[in-house]
Order: sequence, then structure tokens, then C-alpha cells
Amino acid sequence: MMSGSDKRISDSIEQSLNQQMMNEAFQAQAYLALASWAEVNNFAGLADFFYKHSEEERTHMFKFLEYINARGGEARITGIPAPLDNPASVEECIERAWQHELDNSKKIYALVDQAMAEKDWATFNFMQWFVKEQIEEEALIDGLRDKYALASKDKDSNANLYSFDRDLVGASQEGDLPRDASLEE
Repeated sequence: MMSGSDKRISDSIEQSLNQQMMNEAFQAQAYLALASWAEVNNFAGLADFFYKHSEEERTHMFKFLEYINARGGEARITGIPAPLDNPASVEECIERAWQHELDNSKKIYALVDQAMAEKDWATFNFMQWFVKEQIEEEALIDGLRDKYALASKDKDSNANLYSFDRDLVGASQEGDLPRDASLEE
């Protein structure tokens, strides 16, 4: 165990990082709940998509845990709130995912602001990975929203919803960044 003099983050940054770590745990649980709902309602593709996303959020939680401990702080595991009740529809399920990502982006940006204000450049640098990740996450879920909107215009048939759901089986968990795409050309 490190002594207090080995701690290289402020108490306030440590507390904020711990809060975000547990927010990532909440995100993982929220996606897990959405995945289970989709599976029970026979949307295997949507379930697969959200199960994978739940694992990704859990990985993010571990990144925070490892960083906090490596900087001489202490990652504190606390209880997390229960996810919302089941959605009423596929659209509500996807919109919840969208809102989760928007809310998470705000929390990430607040941590970046805090690190900058405290001139904690190590934490500021660490958080840049999450800034980029949130850009990707928003692009991914926004793309999902767009695909759903296209698939659900035909109200007379569920054929489009079936095709939409089938397309999600094995779908990538990476969103495309416009800047990265243009640099690869």
C-alpha cells in the first residue's frame, strides 16, 4: 500500500474519479438491463448489441479503478442505483441508450474541466481517452437511432424491425469519427 506522500491526485479529483468509475458501473448495468429486455422480447440483435456494450462500459469502469489506484488514490466500490424499469418499446430502449451517452459525456467533460482547473495534467491526459470514446459512443448510438428511424417508418409491417434487429447481430461497437475517416483517405 502506498503512503499518503505517494498520492499524486487531489482528494477532490480522487472523489470525482471514483464517482465516474461508479457511473461507468451504472452504465454497464443499464445496458445489461436493456439487453435483457431486448432478449426477452425476441430482439436477439439488439440484445447482442447491448450485451457487448455493457461489457465495454465495465471495461471503462476498470480503467478508472486502475488509474485511481496507480496515482496513489483508492478506488472505492459503492452501491450503484438500479436501472430504470423496462422500456415500453424498441424506440424507448434506443432513446434511453442515447440519453445515457449524452449524460455520460457531460460527466466526462466535467472531469476534464476539473482536472484542468486543478492543473492535474496526468488526469487531464487520462481523460482525453474518454473524451474520444464519448465522441465514438455518441456517434454509435446516434447511428443506431438513425437506423431505427429508417427501419420503423413502415408501420404496417414488422418486417423492417426484423431486418433492423438482424443487422445488429455482430454489429461493431465502434463509432466512426468523421475526422479519423478523412485522415485515412
